[in-house]
Amino acid sequence: MSVFSLGFFYAVAGVILGFVALRSLVNRTAPQRWGTAAFWGLLATIYLFGKHIPPLVVGWLLLGIVVLAALNQVGRPVEQTTSAAEKVASADRLQNKLFLPALLIPGTAILGTLLLDKVHWGSVWLLDPKLPTLAALGLGGLVAVFAALYLTQSSATMPLHEGSRLLHAIGWALILPQLLAALGGVFSTAGVGQVVAQLVAGVFPTEIPAVAVTVYCVGMALFTICMGNAFAAFPVITLGIGLPLIVEEHRGNPAIMAALGMLSGYCGTLVTPMAANFNIVPVMLLEIRDQNAVIKAQAPLAAVILLANILLMNFCVFRF
Repeated sequence: MSVFSLGFFYAVAGVILGFVALRSLVNRTAPQRWGTAAFWGLLATIYLFGKHIPPLVVGWLLLGIVVLAALNQVGRPVEQTTSAAEKVASADRLQNKLFLPALLIPGTAILGTLLLDKVHWGSVWLLDPKLPTLAALGLGGLVAVFAALYLTQSSATMPLHEGSRLLHAIGWALILPQLLAALGGVFSTAGVGQVVAQLVAGVFPTEIPAVAVTVYCVGMALFTICMGNAFAAFPVITLGIGLPLIVEEHRGNPAIMAALGMLSGYCGTLVTPMAANFNIVPVMLLEIRDQNAVIKAQAPLAAVILLANILLMNFCVFRF
C-alpha cells in the first residue's frame, strides 16, 4: 500500500477531466457543447474507473472518443482569463520566479527516485514501490501546483479553471501520444519488427556494420515520424533491425545502440505533426498562425543531431 500510488494520480486526473466535461456542458455558448462534454467525460471515466471496467468496455469508450474527435465534435469554448495588461504586470512582478514551480517537477522526480522511494511506515509506502519514478513525477506536479498558488497568491480554484482552459486549447491532441504508444505495442506484438527486418535485409547491404547502423538510426527517425512517438517506434525498429543486425550479427553494444537509437527517434519527433504534444500543442497555446512553425524551426537541428548519432554510434557501438 502506498500514499501516492499511480491509482491516486489517475483519480486526480479523472477529477480534473470530469470538471472540464462539466464546464463544457454548462457553457451554453460553447461550440459543439454536447460533443465536447462527452469527449472529456468519457476520458474522465476511463481515468477514474479504468481498473474496474472490463477491457472491452474501455475499448468501446476509446472508440467513442476517437469518433467524437474525427467528426469534429470537440470544440474549444471561449474561456475567461486575465487581460494582457494583467499578465504583463504579473510577469513584471514575478519575473524568473515563474520558472520555480516548473523546476520543482523534475526536482521532486529525481529526489523521489533517489530518496523518497525508501520512505515507509510499516507496510505503508510514501511512493508506489513498483513505479516510484512515475509516482514521484506525479507528486512533483502536485508540489508545483501548491508552489505556484503560494507564489502567485491565486485562489485555490485557479488551477482547475486555468487547467480547463489549457485542456480545451489542446483538445483531442491530448490523447494522441497515448494512442500512438499503444499502437507501437500492438505493432510489436503483431510481429511488425520481423517484417521490417526482412525488408531491410533484402534492400540494403546490412552485412556492412556502418550500413546496419545507418539503417537503424534513420529507420528510428522515419518510423517515429509516422508514429509520432519514439517509444512506439523503438520496440519495432530495435527488434527488427537493432538486435538482429547490430547486436547479434555485428556484436555491437546493446546499451549504446539503444541509447543512441532512442535519441535518433527523437530526431523524428522534432519534425512530425504526429507528435502533437511537442509540435502542435505549442502552436495552439501560443496562437501561432503557421501550424508548422515549430517543425520548421526544429528541422535543421534534427538533421544535424541525426547525422551526429549515426557517426557516434558507428564509432562507439562496436568498440565499447
